[in-house]
Amino acid sequence: MKQKKKTFDFLLMLSPIVLACFGIVMIYSASMVTSVMKDDPAYYMALKQGIWLVLGLVVFVFASYFKYTFYQKLSKWIVLIMFLALFAVEFMGATLNSSKSWIIIGPFSIQPAEFVKIGLIIYLSSIYTKKLAYIGDFFKGVLPPLVITCALLGLIIMQPDVGTAAIVFAIACTIIFSSGIKFKHLSLLMLIGLLVLVAVGVQMSTDEKISRFTGAYQPFEDPDDSGYQLIQSYIAIGTGGVSGLGIGQGIQKLGYLTQAESDFIMAVVAEELGAFGVLFVLAALSVIVLRGLFIAKKCENPFGSLLAIGISSMVGIQACINLGAISGLLPITGVTLPFVSYGGSSLLVLLFSMGILNNIARHVNYQRFSEETVLTESEETKASPVTKRFKRNFSS
Repeated sequence: MKQKKKTFDFLLMLSPIVLACFGIVMIYSASMVTSVMKDDPAYYMALKQGIWLVLGLVVFVFASYFKYTFYQKLSKWIVLIMFLALFAVEFMGATLNSSKSWIIIGPFSIQPAEFVKIGLIIYLSSIYTKKLAYIGDFFKGVLPPLVITCALLGLIIMQPDVGTAAIVFAIACTIIFSSGIKFKHLSLLMLIGLLVLVAVGVQMSTDEKISRFTGAYQPFEDPDDSGYQLIQSYIAIGTGGVSGLGIGQGIQKLGYLTQAESDFIMAVVAEELGAFGVLFVLAALSVIVLRGLFIAKKCENPFGSLLAIGISSMVGIQACINLGAISGLLPITGVTLPFVSYGGSSLLVLLFSMGILNNIARHVNYQRFSEETVLTESEETKASPVTKRFKRNFSS
């Protein structure tokens, strides 16, 4: 029993759960006024997020105990499910926030593109593990999985959901780079990526979408329209200062800052909890990403290592895009902050991913403790009877 407890990575287990619970508190604070204005209870959004958290904890526990190597056998089925889910959005999806990205089921809305993130991580980790022996051959080792990746990206861009597409593309590049691709092949992929960005630019060539770029880099030229949201974010961040105004005391969420409970939740955190609250969130996210990369380094199974890299990069990339948007470094693309923002599909996928990462950590720790036990037993065998008696007496 003690050995089983030692295999758990408690830091990796607690960090996402603490962040998710913190997120529910901030979602309640950010949405209580707008919820009442819509004739809903003040706790409406926080309650929905809490339900998703409970479901997420169930899948988190399940994935923590479910052997991660089994996902490799399911990779082909996972690809099929991803395509079916994205096609379902095209035929029966609902449009929210100018994107046809959702499937409405009763009081809940599900975003299939969120599930594509972890599905693609599993698929690419599996396929490139099999191709490690000839990863230097671009057309045989690198290119075939990219066809499926580009097809999935195309379906997501068609919704259009450029933010999720950017995350999926960056995750794919990270896994491919980590698999040992040659530099010249990496350069070729960068060229392909540039072409993809051009295609995205064509897809985004409407006044509404172009305004997201101009609003990000020239917000004060049109403060009442394209730059409005970012300016309100600046005001919230600047007002919070070091210690913040206090939970529930923020002003910008009172109809000034739209999407305060989702895309711009960090602006609310900065206004109400100040720099201390921001540092807390950044520290927790950093622990998850760095711990995941550490596990990837220690994992001797190539599939497990690539899987851990993919999950860690997913959290890190999504956090960077969200934080870049609220600070004006990147265009506003509707990307939520991992674990903290309002969004059931995102939270469910993230907690499931954390369960997989914890399972990889358990196997890594189990292997390490097994090796230490073997070494200890070997030393005990070689030790003299006097030394053995001394160790027994000392331990007792």
